[in-house]
Amino acid sequence: QVQLVESGGALVQAGGSLRLSCAASGRAFSWSAMGWFRQAPGNEREIVAAISGSGYDTAYTDSVKGRFTISRDNAKKTVYLQMNSLKPEDTAVYYCAAGTYSLRANSYNYWGQGTQVIVSS
Repeated sequence: QVQLVESGGALVQAGGSLRLSCAASGRAFSWSAMGWFRQAPGNEREIVAAISGSGYDTAYTDSVKGRFTISRDNAKKTVYLQMNSLKPEDTAVYYCAAGTYSLRANSYNYWGQGTQVIVSS
């Protein structure tokens, strides 16, 4: 089993940056793909970024391309989401997830509890 704990969420001004971290436990981490998802109140959970188990393949939703970067450190069992040029529409609870490399939420079977990101204008 895998347990995931997100951290790094904060209140920031538009145009600012944040780096989210997701610390994982469990020996399956190194071969599990990881994803970052987000959910705003009243909205469905949506994909933000995904990274393969090796870390060599990444994918992003169009709205964050060029602004966000997903990475992982398998030795530290941690996945990161570097967020630059933040916009108010990025405001959401951000979740990390472990599973099969995909941009689809149903490909992931382990989820963290989320960390709140608020971007003010």
